[in-house]
Amino acid sequence: MNNNLDENSFGPQHQAHTKISTGCLGILTPLVQQLNCLNLHQIGNICVDQIPKFINARYASLYILDEESDMLHLENHNHPYLINNIVSLNQANLSPMIKAVRSKDLIVTENIELLKTPEKHYHLSNYGSGTCIIAPLICHNKVVGVLNLADKCGSAKFTNEDIAVIELFRHLVGASIGNIKLFEKTQMQAKTDGLTGLINHKTFYELLEKELRRCPRYGGQIAVIMVDIDNLKSVNDTYGHRAGDAAIKKVSKKISACIRQIDIAARYGGDEFAIIFPNTSISEAITAAERMVKEVSQNPITWEGHKIRLSVSVGVGQYGDMCPDDATRHSDEALYAAKQAGKNTVRVFEMSKSG
Repeated sequence: MNNNLDENSFGPQHQAHTKISTGCLGILTPLVQQLNCLNLHQIGNICVDQIPKFINARYASLYILDEESDMLHLENHNHPYLINNIVSLNQANLSPMIKAVRSKDLIVTENIELLKTPEKHYHLSNYGSGTCIIAPLICHNKVVGVLNLADKCGSAKFTNEDIAVIELFRHLVGASIGNIKLFEKTQMQAKTDGLTGLINHKTFYELLEKELRRCPRYGGQIAVIMVDIDNLKSVNDTYGHRAGDAAIKKVSKKISACIRQIDIAARYGGDEFAIIFPNTSISEAITAAERMVKEVSQNPITWEGHKIRLSVSVGVGQYGDMCPDDATRHSDEALYAAKQAGKNTVRVFEMSKSG
C-alpha cells in the first residue's frame, strides 16, 4: 500500500491567510463555550456530531493520544463500518494519520484510500467523495489526539474556509483535551506517593474504609498487611538518603510484584507500606507476605558500587466489620511482633487472642 500523499494533498501552510466569515464565527461561539469543559465524552460528541456540520463533512472520528504507549485510542466516531480502535505510532509503514501526528500539521487528502490499513478496508461505496482532513489536536505545541473528517457533502473537496475552520477547532479541542489530561494528572498526584507511585496514606484509608463497609454487606473479609523496611536508618546513615530512597523504591516494586491486580498497595509513611487484600483468606495473605519477605531479602540493591542487602518485617491480619483504625492497629501489632522476633519475618494478628 502506498501511504504517500498525492499531489492534491496539502498542509495548513497553503491556507495561512484564509479568513473565517463573520457569520460562521457567530455560529462557532456557542460551540467554543461547550468545548470549554472537563468532560471527554462531551468533547467527543461535539467533534463527531457538531463540528462536521460546519464544513459539510459526513463522517468524523476522534482519537486520543496515550503518550506512554505511543498509541492513538478511538474515542468516538460515526462511520458506518468498523475502524481501528487503536493506532500505533510505531508502525513501519507510516499512514497519513501517523505522519500528521509526527509533523503536527493538518493534512488534507483527496484520496480516502490512503487512510486504509492492512487490517481495515474502507468501503468507497460509503463515500460521496474521497476527500479527508486529518487534524492533529494541539495543546502547548504537543499532540494530544487526532480529529479526522471525511466525505465532503455536495462537493469534490473541502474549501479553504473549511480548512481554516478546522485549523481553529483543532487548537480549541486540543486545549480542552490537554486541560482534561492535566486535571487527571493532578488528581492522580493528589492520591499517589511521588517516590513509589503507590497510593498515599490518605487514599489508603479511604479505600480501606470502603472495603470494610463491604464486608458485612457481602459476607466477606479482607486481609490487611503492614510492611516495614528493616534497618533503613542505617542505610540512610551509611550511604545517604538517596540510597534510602532507592531502597524504598525497590521494596515497593517487590511488594507490587507479589500481589494481585485487585489488591491495593500503599506507601503508608516513611519506610512503611500497607496492602489491602479484598476477599482473601488469612492463609492466602500469609503466603503473599512470606513471598514479600523472600523477594526483598534475595534481591539487594546496588548503590555507588556497594551491594546493600534489604529485609522487611510483615504483620498480617484478617478483618470484617471493623473500623479502619482498628484494622491497621492490629496488623501493626503483628508487625511489631515480627520486629521483636528478629526481623525479616512474618507475624499474624489473631483476633481470638485480642484483649
